[in-house]
Amino acid sequence: MPRLLTLSRAARLVGVRRGALQSRIRSGELAAFEGMVSVDDLLRAYPQARMEDNAGLEHFEAIKQDAFARRMRERLLPSTEALVARLAELSAERAQAQAQTEHYRGIVEQLQAKLRDQGDAGLLAWLQQRLAPAAQVGQPLLAQESLLRIMSAHVEVKPSGREFFVDGNDSLLEAALRSGLSLDYGCSIGSCGKCKARVVSGQVYRTRHADYGLTAAEKTAGVVLMCCHTALTDLVIEAREALGARDMPLQTIDARIKSVSPLGDEVRLLHLQTPRSNRLRFLAGQSATLCLADGVGASLPVASCPCDDRNLQFHVRRDAGDGFAARVFGGLKGVETVRIEGPRGEFVLDEASPRPLVFIAGESGFAPIKSLIEHAMALDAAETLHLYWIAHGTGGHYLDNLCRSWSDALDNFRYEPIAAQRALPDDEALQAALRQVLRDHPRLGDSDVYVAGPAPWASAAEFQLLEHGLPRAQLYVSPLAP
Repeated sequence: MPRLLTLSRAARLVGVRRGALQSRIRSGELAAFEGMVSVDDLLRAYPQARMEDNAGLEHFEAIKQDAFARRMRERLLPSTEALVARLAELSAERAQAQAQTEHYRGIVEQLQAKLRDQGDAGLLAWLQQRLAPAAQVGQPLLAQESLLRIMSAHVEVKPSGREFFVDGNDSLLEAALRSGLSLDYGCSIGSCGKCKARVVSGQVYRTRHADYGLTAAEKTAGVVLMCCHTALTDLVIEAREALGARDMPLQTIDARIKSVSPLGDEVRLLHLQTPRSNRLRFLAGQSATLCLADGVGASLPVASCPCDDRNLQFHVRRDAGDGFAARVFGGLKGVETVRIEGPRGEFVLDEASPRPLVFIAGESGFAPIKSLIEHAMALDAAETLHLYWIAHGTGGHYLDNLCRSWSDALDNFRYEPIAAQRALPDDEALQAALRQVLRDHPRLGDSDVYVAGPAPWASAAEFQLLEHGLPRAQLYVSPLAP
């Protein structure tokens, strides 16, 4: 029987995106069996994948993390307990495989003896030819798969079927968030109990003390707190996930100001950091209301990825009539904390859609688009991502280098900066952008399109995209205050 791998593990093994495998499965280039692929079929699809080492994969992961603008974390080896448990599991599988091999070998020897007794030389010759040792082209790949199983654990979440890997000593919750999953959680330190999950199969290990007490019935059923446990072996768990914006609770958090830094002349990056025990749970693309102690505030889209829920980024555009923007451009002197209330909004990614993703950002409408793109990258499921950013003035594309780094690092990401002659709404710039979009995507209805920018411009873009035949259900629009 062929060795089967999950798509996530197969993608990691040959160093490609999970979406790339899904694309090959849809085109018929790669066979799949109940969401899994065989090692032989994987090698036929990727003949270069001998994987004597994983340096290429490690380099790809490092580039992705730099492109996401996340803090680089030290990648630790798994704990001793995890290594022992994973080696024991592999040893048990090996022993079972050897026992099966010996069983089948005995059957084959009996069959050969019967064919000799019956004088069936033709069938005997065919059987011996089929039993001749074959070139073991898949052995390096299987060896690497065993190494990956020792270094990281694979987790499947029920009932959604989503998957993620636990690397090093990360908790289940940390690993899930980094992979783009929207699991339910609260304090992240074992006090609230919101991150409960039931272990269906596999073994976990507690990494920190929890003040929240599980009931005896919950312990018997295999319930654990994801923030306090890591995976010893591959797991299947049952856990609550947010299926949309309405599943996100409204939260109020006092966050400290980490920094205020320029993104060109007209935009400032406001970096807020929440307490470790009270993080903002949100979906990519959503907004939050920020309020200073004197009541001055603004509603802004979160520009960062939910995978780093403590470090929240906001892009604040210069506006003479906006008191909050004036305070930010003044450096928020004398201000230590900002009250955050949110999240709000339904401009979120349709994670269930298999379609390519097209993003159209106008001016600082890039902020929610950036969050969506980073989330899509963390999920690693989109077949292709294409960003069009329309902005005017010198420095209008204030994170141009970041977008270009995404394009350089990821083979499925394209970036098109489009210059406008004046501030949006600019009908000429919009028309030029739409012409470019339609040239690149003549069958636009095959894609999901996300548009964010100044309200009049976003409304005009929405109308014209619908006029060009884009289905309403595949268009997502976030009109921002001018």
